[in-house]
Amino acid sequence: MVALDTLRNINKDLASVQNQISTGKTVSSAKDNSAIWAISTVMSTDVESFKTISDSLNLGSSTVGVARVASEKVTELLQDMKNLIVNAQGANVDRTKIQTEIGEIRENISSVVGAAQFNGLNLVDGSSSADMKILSSLDRSSSGTVSAAFIDVARHDLSISNSATGATFGGTAVTDTSIIDNGGTNAGTAATVADGGSQAITIASVADGNSYRLVLDDSGAANDLGQRTFEYVAGTDDSANSVAANLANQVSTFFAATGETNYTVSRADDVITITNNSGDDLTLTAASATGGTAGTSAGGLGNVSSIDVTTDAGATAALTSIESLLQTSIDAAAGFGSSQTRIENQTDFVSSLVDSMTSGIGGLVDADMEAASAKLQALQVQQQLGVQSLSIANQAPQTLLSLFR
Repeated sequence: MVALDTLRNINKDLASVQNQISTGKTVSSAKDNSAIWAISTVMSTDVESFKTISDSLNLGSSTVGVARVASEKVTELLQDMKNLIVNAQGANVDRTKIQTEIGEIRENISSVVGAAQFNGLNLVDGSSSADMKILSSLDRSSSGTVSAAFIDVARHDLSISNSATGATFGGTAVTDTSIIDNGGTNAGTAATVADGGSQAITIASVADGNSYRLVLDDSGAANDLGQRTFEYVAGTDDSANSVAANLANQVSTFFAATGETNYTVSRADDVITITNNSGDDLTLTAASATGGTAGTSAGGLGNVSSIDVTTDAGATAALTSIESLLQTSIDAAAGFGSSQTRIENQTDFVSSLVDSMTSGIGGLVDADMEAASAKLQALQVQQQLGVQSLSIANQAPQTLLSLFR
């Protein structure tokens, strides 16, 4: 009986080792080690979940990548449009043809924005303002509670379908200083700014439809400014400071775009100051009117539809408008680029996390194949010896019986 019990234990151990070798695991079911099996099973389900998350991140990265490429292309097209607008500042150019080219670029932008989708999701067409959520992780607390984590990607509207209208200058001229004061000179009357001198233009009053116009003219001098017109029509939300800021910004943008250094512009609250360092006199006219219509701004790149360089005032206003449009597309490309980098970093982390978790699970349940093989050989030898020992033990009663014969 002792020999039989020993052989049974050997066979039991041998079966366990053979199972480890055939499955590659020391814990292949809950009966092997219920605690370790439970831990490894939970971790295994997390690994499979993280593999799914990796697919989600790859899909999100592709979607954001398409939006980034589209934003960069739109930025290039807007830069081309800006070059045309700068060319339109000259007095001896065919502005009609330039406007036609601007229209072609506008259609090209529309085409790029419309095609910037991946699997039907477009982040730049303005169809939604809600952030795109990308599943990025599963966070398991010490209590076992699992919560999903997301990467939020902000959409950027680059559509040109939003309507915008240009301003209409008022039809009723006001020829005193009640709306705009050109250094004490009545509106509509030219004032001369001598070389080295400055002229202060004050926005005297603001009301919806009040129209403001500055005309800079050095046509009779040896400089290259010529005659330039800058206009603004106030809306209900405007103040004297905002009107002055808009006009000063138009003048400053024009000087910067054309490389004009003979004249400078500055603003302090509702006062615009033009300084003449050209070596010749500058004629400065400030005009005002009532009954105008303020322009409306559109979301996304809708303001591109109101760009019109066929007139002096339209060409100078387009310079300010294109700068704002360019900044919108640049911000979009930068935002998508940052989001894509974050998604790719999270993808790399998830991949490393899956490898680490897989290795950890293996440390818990995988068999040591070298040790198992050596133990198998030892148990096989023990099994053979156990069989022989049992055979010898079974022969002992026969030996005793033979003594009585």
